[in-house]
Amino acid sequence: MAAVAAGLLATVVGCKEKEPEKIRIAMVVKNLGNGFFDAAHTGAMDAARELKDVEIIYTGPTTPSAEGQIEIINSLISQKVNAIVISANDPNALVPIAKKAMARGIKVISFDSGLAKEGRLMQLNPSNADLIGLKQIQMASDAIGGKGEIAILSASAQATNQNIWIGVMKTVLAKPEFSNMKLVATVYGDDQSDKSYREAIGLLRSNPNLKAIIAPTTVGINAASKAVVDEHLVGKVFVTGLGLPSEMAGHVKSGAVREFAIWNPIDLGYAATYAAYDFVKGQSTAKPGGSVAAGRMGSIALDANGEGAMAPPFTYDKGNVDKFSKIF
Repeated sequence: MAAVAAGLLATVVGCKEKEPEKIRIAMVVKNLGNGFFDAAHTGAMDAARELKDVEIIYTGPTTPSAEGQIEIINSLISQKVNAIVISANDPNALVPIAKKAMARGIKVISFDSGLAKEGRLMQLNPSNADLIGLKQIQMASDAIGGKGEIAILSASAQATNQNIWIGVMKTVLAKPEFSNMKLVATVYGDDQSDKSYREAIGLLRSNPNLKAIIAPTTVGINAASKAVVDEHLVGKVFVTGLGLPSEMAGHVKSGAVREFAIWNPIDLGYAATYAAYDFVKGQSTAKPGGSVAAGRMGSIALDANGEGAMAPPFTYDKGNVDKFSKIF
């Protein structure tokens, strides 16, 4: 009987050992302690709960550097994770380690800040340049009744994404529906709070008929909003652009900002996790014209470079900014 019992015990233990292992998806962010990526982690956990057989490993360097991410990816290769989802601190420096991971059978996709094409299976953009540029002009137009002078406060003059968005904004302004809006100045704050504030003050003082400032940068929109308050121009000049709810809630309440936008990082983390899962399961191909399934976010089409975009930037205003300011 003892032998039979022992045999049964061995069988039970053996069954437990054969339980299917969870698919381990590592989310490697630019740096830990960043509210945007903490929110993306929340979305990844939402996806894991829906998929049921997924374990999320959330990691990143303490300060944003390519070297820190390379060290982390090396460790993840040793751990034999199934997939790596990364927001890259450098699109090119991370390619060799990403290729090493893929050579070991790990599915690598990038999101938010992309890896160069040869270093990943796909890049998930939170939005695209056309949607981002159009959205900002639309918000400015709504704030000023579609008529008046506007200015742009950007990051640095060399910022690739900012310059692309500004180019789109200028194209959008040429459309008939925005013909009563005039772009009178574009200035650069180099994503430094003090300089951005000074540039915003300069715009307000040198353009007395200015109706709106568009800042496609989280640093710039915060600084411009403060400048409008300090110059006692609330209700006369409106600020809009791309900002973080946690930084913009007060400016919405002050009246300096009617609405602003940024992609929803919860949805971004959620969709990136689903995309990685699809690749692990062999359900996706990063071919032109292909697509990945992204749960509640629907299907995301891939272009010739294996890049997909989710949706227009998410809009925040007095109705929802408090809710999201607690998240990021």
